[in-house]
Amino acid sequence: MISTADAVVIGAGHNGLVAANLLADAGWDVLVLEATEAPGGAVRSAHVTAPGYLSDLYSSFYPLGFASPVLGGLHLERHGLAWTNAPDVLAHLLPDGRAAVVNRDLDATAASLEAFAPGDGERWRHAYADWVQVAEPMLDAITSPFPPVRGGLGLLRRLRVAGALRLARRLVLPVRKLGAELFDGEGGPALLAGCALHTDLSPEEAGSGVYGWLLAMLGQQVGWPVPVGGAQRITDALVARLVERGGRIEYDARVERVLTARGRAMGVRTADGADWRARRAVLADVPAPALYLDLVGAAALPPRLVEDLAHFKWDGSTLKVDWALSTPMPWRNRALAGAGTVHLGADMDGLTTYAAALARGEVPRDPFLLVGQMTVADPSHSPPGTESLWSYTHLPFREKWRAEEVAGHVERMEEVLEAAAPGFRASVVGRHVAGPADLEAAEPSLVGGALGGGTAAAYQQLFLRPIPGLGRADTPVDRLYLASASAHPGGGVHGAPGANAARAALARDRALTGETYARAIAAAHRTVYR
Repeated sequence: MISTADAVVIGAGHNGLVAANLLADAGWDVLVLEATEAPGGAVRSAHVTAPGYLSDLYSSFYPLGFASPVLGGLHLERHGLAWTNAPDVLAHLLPDGRAAVVNRDLDATAASLEAFAPGDGERWRHAYADWVQVAEPMLDAITSPFPPVRGGLGLLRRLRVAGALRLARRLVLPVRKLGAELFDGEGGPALLAGCALHTDLSPEEAGSGVYGWLLAMLGQQVGWPVPVGGAQRITDALVARLVERGGRIEYDARVERVLTARGRAMGVRTADGADWRARRAVLADVPAPALYLDLVGAAALPPRLVEDLAHFKWDGSTLKVDWALSTPMPWRNRALAGAGTVHLGADMDGLTTYAAALARGEVPRDPFLLVGQMTVADPSHSPPGTESLWSYTHLPFREKWRAEEVAGHVERMEEVLEAAAPGFRASVVGRHVAGPADLEAAEPSLVGGALGGGTAAAYQQLFLRPIPGLGRADTPVDRLYLASASAHPGGGVHGAPGANAARAALARDRALTGETYARAIAAAHRTVYR
């Protein structure tokens, strides 16, 4: 028997759910096929360490999600989503024991940076003022289809030509260079660089500065909020909204083939042999190599596209550990106690050394840690007087890791934590380790434990993402759209790839202009891949 819907969405990650919601809003009959037993992709929570301790299994803090025009436009608060913030947004601990702290109170952040160098507090205020001037059109540009016409024009109106040129320069600076230009002391550059290393970029790489500036300034502006009750609440709200609008989700329905005819996507086939017909569109919230090579197949694609995919680069593998602590984290420097997120283990030079090891394919001897104090941010994560803690660190990308390699690196992570918080190990009452293979087993889109759907490097962004092309969700197969983090604008829980795919599907389907749109896209693809 063949089931039919206007749109079939492959994958119930947050991007797939965003796309499904937007199509349902347009009156489409939408079916989502999810390979696993649960929705959410990398936006999920569970009790995995000890009874009463809630852990966010993948992502946890959501400055981009909170600020995203895409997620904001879905009004998920009507479906139970509520946000909260830690007392301090972010702290970066330097090897000498000093800490730079971002607080949503601008005066408090400035005071923290002033302790590193006279005038750095005022310099932070200037950097933040620069951000406020461009924040709205820049976020609109980031979350819009490429090219971002409306957001780009908004930036140009605000900045004029001279300001736009200076912003363009800032967007390509390495974070080491940006930090040195903005601050005299170590605190400000460390905050920016730590934020940049949420990606797979080094402090020396072009474009790393914009990631550091974006995340740090969003922290100043809106904080790094978390959903009350865990990351799962975002997924629950997206699912509830979709179901309310008539959308359907099938679980344990692994798609193994996109069905095509005459260059057009007609539907999909799942692993159990069932065919699912799509009257209007197929949208894929899966990594680009999986969509093109596994689900479509090289024979149905332009040879140049297949050749380009050989150069697609994943971001690094990830090792994430959750702990249940019987006490709050016993930080040696108490300035870290109120921070939702702590960057730990390196100054600027240490971050460069760490990133260089990753670039060489080596496991860093001294890991840089991103640490989340979830109970500090949301007390519902664990019993009173305790802490639900996590940390992750990057590893070189590999599809296979030996268990002893993972265990050895967990030991190094705990040594870093113990040095910064003597008594940490004694307070551990439960632990859950998710190495790269574990992450991929639980969420197949996290290939090799890569969280970003592909590198954040400049050579794989905008119209170069996932490969040189249009920078859009449209694919060379008519009515097939890439809706995952492999598409522009990339990783992060902001919903933009899903929204862009939904917009493209709607544009293609319009009665008066859809065929013209399709011919224009097809001509552009012929030019790119001939």
